[in-house]
Amino acid sequence: MLDTEINSPFVKFDPKTWASFKDASEKLYLTEDDLGKYLAFNDKLTLDEVKNIYLPLSSLLRMYYLSRHDRLAIIQKFLGSPMDQVPFIISISGSVSVGKTTTAKLLKALIENWPCKPKVSMITTDGFLYPNDYLEKTMLLGKKGFPASYDVKRLINFLLDIKEGKSNLKVPVYSHLTYDIVPNQYTIVDRPNVLILEGVNVLQDGTEYPEYRKKAFISDYIDYSIYVDADEKHLMKWYVDRFLKLKEQAFSDPNCYFNKYANLPDENAESIAKLIWEAVNHVNLIENILPCRNRANLILKKGEDHHIEEIYLRK
Repeated sequence: MLDTEINSPFVKFDPKTWASFKDASEKLYLTEDDLGKYLAFNDKLTLDEVKNIYLPLSSLLRMYYLSRHDRLAIIQKFLGSPMDQVPFIISISGSVSVGKTTTAKLLKALIENWPCKPKVSMITTDGFLYPNDYLEKTMLLGKKGFPASYDVKRLINFLLDIKEGKSNLKVPVYSHLTYDIVPNQYTIVDRPNVLILEGVNVLQDGTEYPEYRKKAFISDYIDYSIYVDADEKHLMKWYVDRFLKLKEQAFSDPNCYFNKYANLPDENAESIAKLIWEAVNHVNLIENILPCRNRANLILKKGEDHHIEEIYLRK
């Protein structure tokens, strides 16, 4: 049976204590009106939560970012020659429907306002999913989001290229409307100071990729890792709520992968969403995502109302 406890070596904080760690020089430039730009579909966020949770986290990340530059300066001094800029990579992982995208977008905005004004890029590992036609041929379409559904070699090669300072790197674009990779569309990542990498699979240790694990893990290239956590009963409810809201809006689009559910009564759609959760997302969570949680540097634990109730910092 899977151990669901968050084990040592973590220090646990409540939001009030965590809020006290904010660097006095870290200023919040966002307003209530700004928050809508960072909210993923069906997520929730308040300005107080930004001040008390995310601003201290931004301060912590800035300390790591600056200390890493100090270490690079030591290497340059030792070698007696300058080195190319090496991006600082922050990963954000967690279950489907937990709110990873909200965390990623918000941190991007906060980091861009650091005094040093770093250039920040954000991508999701969804862009490295295999296209649906490949998943259908390999009978993996029903396991989209599982380790085998990703082109891990391409993802790791991208991370290697970005660490080597290569410019204008192409990341495939994934559409949540068509539920597939968009042909010939790319996000360009051009030598950022900070890269935020968001996805369910970024903390997996390589045992899920037996053909590649002796070469590298995704986590080999990550400088700081964040896991957004919640009890599964909340995750499933958020997934079902999101499914029903999408049914009212996006499902009516004939290009939508889930268009076949557009005219279902809510009761039937809710039953289908629960079946999808149990058959796919629950299994992926238990087998692949949750076992990697304790490998994170920081865990943000959400409660029933989407708000963060506990913070776990790796010692």
